Amino acid sequence: MTSIMTNNSAMSALATLRSINADMEATQSRISSGYRVNSAADNSAYWSIATTMRSDNQALSTVKDALGLGAAKVDTAYTGMNSAIDVVSEIKNKLLAAKEPGVDKTKINKEITELKSQLSSIAESASFSGENWLQNEATTAAGTKSIVGGFNRDSSGQISITTLDVNVTSLTLIGADNESLGILTKDIDANALDPDAATTTARNYYLIDTGSTNGTAASGTAITLSATTTDQQVTDMVRAVDSMLSQMTDAASNLGAVNKRISMQEDFVSNLMSTIDKGIGRLVDADMNEESTRLKALQTQQQLGIQALSIANANSQNVLSLFR
Repeated sequence: MTSIMTNNSAMSALATLRSINADMEATQSRISSGYRVNSAADNSAYWSIATTMRSDNQALSTVKDALGLGAAKVDTAYTGMNSAIDVVSEIKNKLLAAKEPGVDKTKINKEITELKSQLSSIAESASFSGENWLQNEATTAAGTKSIVGGFNRDSSGQISITTLDVNVTSLTLIGADNESLGILTKDIDANALDPDAATTTARNYYLIDTGSTNGTAASGTAITLSATTTDQQVTDMVRAVDSMLSQMTDAASNLGAVNKRISMQEDFVSNLMSTIDKGIGRLVDADMNEESTRLKALQTQQQLGIQALSIANANSQNVLSLFR
């Protein structure tokens, strides 16, 4: 039946054209934004996962920055410790030279005094971002310093933050306000290091005197030379310095291990961030090849829909010819 009141063909063609236009709008949105899931309305589950993972990736970026800061602190401490080891080794050599017969010990002592000053300068200068791990200005032990190393989310959605811990107490070279806390300022018992010791009486020596009266001051003998210094005393000083050198070597070794772990963690975090980005992309990114092909097809359908609507509207006009 042909009716001038209701054009069923035109209504059907119009509905089809509206559907095509809606699909084209969605496709154009994906092409312009690059996302297949751009809002919660597109796919609430994927959008929620992607939003959470983007937030976690930003947290990992902050962790990476923290690792960089921690690495700088460790590098600074290691550089200072390594330089200090060279200086203490030189002091040890000077003391050994003082055992030679006829050597002027007072002249050697002047060199040792300058080397001590250099050690103080190294420890004081080994500071980064306001932290100095080689010189302790407090009367209590430095304790453990933590470097943020990871951001984790478990299956239940709970988060945790992992840290890389550094025992700074074992790194302290100079206890500025408490001499007992520093490797170079505390008492070293040469008697305990003497394999031929006849008694248990302590023969304490220290290398650097900070002059502090706070905390626990070193009570032994300063490692200095004079014309009256005996060979036995020099030997005791060499043993004490060698003990300091051993402790410093262990500390430098620990710093090297921490530095290596930080480097490995930085690489892991970088790779993890890239992997998460790829995972998010698989969930929400639009396939541009697919979308461009779909757009071409929709453009063709749109043109055909417009033609179909035009033909349907023309049919109503054809009815007029029956009344001529």
